[in-house]
Amino acid sequence: MRINAAQRTQNENRIRATMDRLLRGEIPPGGNCDIKTLALESGIDRTAFYGTRPYTHLRTEFEHRLQQLKHTGQTPNPKTAQIQRLKADIDKLKTHLAQANSTIEELTDFRTHALARLAAQHDEILHLRAATKPTAPLAQDAEHDRTHQRPSALSKHTTSSNRRDNTVSIMNVRKTH
Repeated sequence: MRINAAQRTQNENRIRATMDRLLRGEIPPGGNCDIKTLALESGIDRTAFYGTRPYTHLRTEFEHRLQQLKHTGQTPNPKTAQIQRLKADIDKLKTHLAQANSTIEELTDFRTHALARLAAQHDEILHLRAATKPTAPLAQDAEHDRTHQRPSALSKHTTSSNRRDNTVSIMNVRKTH
């Protein structure tokens, strides 16, 4: 079916208005910023934009304007912009996760080394204590242990005067120490 010049101008104006809306980011649900959506939204058959058809020049104009927007860093399709932003966020989170894993690994190594050092120091302390401890108790230590017994720990067979004497001697020993 042939169209006259007035219809063609009207169609071109409708296509350009749709082109402007799409390039501003007003993309219909389920659509993209592409020729298919341009044709669908303007009510023109998509094949009219290809080959030697009447609206080929509008397709090249649309593609040129779309490329200019992309070169300036603008994206008319909000879904594409969202996808790019989410990919950048994913990259940032991956970097943060790698740094966190590295820090955890370093801290785990530090803890392991610190525990090993503490265990070695503990062993050294035990070794030094064993080296300074006398092998046989001295007579003085045995006497000290006997006189420092609590009154309740004394034999049940001791008399009250013996208990009193022991208590007094314990008090005297405590005062001297």
